[in-house]
Amino acid sequence: MELLVRRVLREEDRARKGLLGGYDIAPVSFGPAHTDPSVRGPDDPHTTRRSAQSPDDLHTIGRFFTALHPRRLLVVGESGAGKTVLAIELVLQLLEPPLTTGDPPHLVPVRLNAARWTVGRPFETWLAEQLVQDFGLAAGDAHRLVRDRRVLPVVDGLDELDPGPPAGTPRRAMGLLAELNRYSDLSGRRAGPVVVTCRADRYAELRAAGVWLDDAALIRLHDLTVEQIAVYLKARWPDGHPCAGHRDGIQAALGGPAGRAVHLALATPWRLLLTVTAVESGADPYELLRADPHADPRAGADAIAGRLLEAYVPAATRLTPRAAHRTPYQPDQVRAWLVHLAAHLRRQAARTAATDRPPPGLTAIDLVPHLLWPIGGRHLVRVLHCLFAVTLAVVAMLAFWTGSGAGDASPGMGMGMGMGMDGGAEQALTLALMTSWVGIVTGLSLSSWPAAAGGRTNVPHRRRLTGALLGALAGLPVGVLGGLAGLLLTGGRVFDLGFAIVAGGTGGLTLGTAIGLTAAGRLGAERMTVAEAIRAEPITLAGFGLCGALTGLAPLRLAHAGPAALVVGVSGAFVLAFALGVVFKITTGGWSMDAELAHPREALHRNPVIGLVFGLTGGVAAFLVFVMSRGLIESLACALVGGVAFGLSFGALAWTRTMIGLTVAATRGLLPLRLWSFLDWACEARLLRVSGATYQFRHRELQDFLTPPEEG
Repeated sequence: MELLVRRVLREEDRARKGLLGGYDIAPVSFGPAHTDPSVRGPDDPHTTRRSAQSPDDLHTIGRFFTALHPRRLLVVGESGAGKTVLAIELVLQLLEPPLTTGDPPHLVPVRLNAARWTVGRPFETWLAEQLVQDFGLAAGDAHRLVRDRRVLPVVDGLDELDPGPPAGTPRRAMGLLAELNRYSDLSGRRAGPVVVTCRADRYAELRAAGVWLDDAALIRLHDLTVEQIAVYLKARWPDGHPCAGHRDGIQAALGGPAGRAVHLALATPWRLLLTVTAVESGADPYELLRADPHADPRAGADAIAGRLLEAYVPAATRLTPRAAHRTPYQPDQVRAWLVHLAAHLRRQAARTAATDRPPPGLTAIDLVPHLLWPIGGRHLVRVLHCLFAVTLAVVAMLAFWTGSGAGDASPGMGMGMGMGMDGGAEQALTLALMTSWVGIVTGLSLSSWPAAAGGRTNVPHRRRLTGALLGALAGLPVGVLGGLAGLLLTGGRVFDLGFAIVAGGTGGLTLGTAIGLTAAGRLGAERMTVAEAIRAEPITLAGFGLCGALTGLAPLRLAHAGPAALVVGVSGAFVLAFALGVVFKITTGGWSMDAELAHPREALHRNPVIGLVFGLTGGVAAFLVFVMSRGLIESLACALVGGVAFGLSFGALAWTRTMIGLTVAATRGLLPLRLWSFLDWACEARLLRVSGATYQFRHRELQDFLTPPEEG
């Protein structure tokens, strides 16, 4: 519970700063909504007066929610009205009393992206998965918190589950509401606590379809009044500010002949932010806010909104220069790159809707580093990745062939014993195993969505050291036993007892240390069971087994072992390597939206590191085999080349696919060559934001505006 509270606070604080930057949001107030939001248009400051009492606002949302019975709340509002900010404030306010008193909270509010829910997924199961993926809890702890109703789900963005009108009935949103209506409290007799935010027009569609959130209080975020807009502008542009003189111009537009259209355009905090950003970059507010006083106010407001969105990217680009030694981004470049990212999100949404279990992060709003490769061209990138991986796989096998002496004629070894296979059969078996492994690498390189490794890099050194030590202690006896088994199967004809103990112990220590270091990075995160690991990566585990079989075959071949010893040795090596592959999968895990990530790219950066570590660890085992028939330098060279090629082709699939895809995209002018630097800058410019382990557009309206029309 304490761990979850700490991580929720950290994530919500980061999300709030990402949304608001260094400024406060414009005043957001709320009140009871009509049963059917479709019968009510935006507030009109010229005809609507608030009660004399102070309306509820962001500062009172926590107190408002705790007074509800049952604690079920649905928040509706226009696009950009501040629903996400209100959800963040609710989470933070509900956690304030426990932080003050030191007592554990009865309910831990957890904000969840509704867009990440998939149709047919039971809500409780999905909620527990989000606690694991978003906040790094152990699976058992997450399921227990959900079962005991110690979590308050704050489901943000119900409207983002389905494409916008006129795409048809919002079936995914309807499915999630049905799940939430089945979500009960601990007694099972009453509706469970939950908070949902949704755009007003989407909720009107859901009401028209006969679907709503049962037993929930319904509130609507109010539009900003002219007075509230003036207060915000005064706070942002105080007297003496370079833009202070524009306050009167904006106020004049609000009170002018087209004031209704101007107010409709500026009635939400998001639109007001667009306006002040454009003006601060040098735009003329009169030009931005012009509207025909004789035209329909809504049409005028739409035109103003279009100009504000059109001006936002150039304005943010000019207001956020890069470091002095770097070439500044040009507004046209930035817009073009963002358009391609937005188009990629539209394709992601389509693929998510077409599959029952999309990979984590494949949503309509999340830009996940290792899922960006299709921007370069889905089919082209997969073909290039396949060619690259196959080339590395062949290099790895050639290094093993050379180092193990598989192609050497060795008539003197084992002759006269009448117990070994002939050289041609041994070479054929070696080639068959190698070809099978290259085939597995080929298949993996063509897989749809290679996943980056889980875990974290910012792990305390003491924890890493402890993991390495425990791994080494566990690996040492296993390695020695393996060496002794090899000695028994080869009959001592290739190496002696001392070599078996030293080589086996060295290999076990190296592999155990590598696994322990990796496992330390996932302490406190979800652990797969053995069965789950096998189901998740059967082909990869078979590849591990084949590598083990090749390593075990080499000394048996040198000893000209008989058929029985050969079968036992190769099979045993396969099983042992397969088991080590299972341990590897469990310790590295899969990618998740873990809030403990120092950065969204962290998991992707770990992918080649883990691949190379295990590739070179396998290279140590290969080296110990190579020195049985080769010189020290030649053995070391073959092991090093083979280990690096093995690690990149077999253990760094996500990184390799991503780098190839982004290189192709940059070559085609679709993305910048240094994409990571651009994404960091875009977050600084408030064009994008970091959400856990993903990037997102600053606002869904900006994403939709930049999304190009469908081709054809």
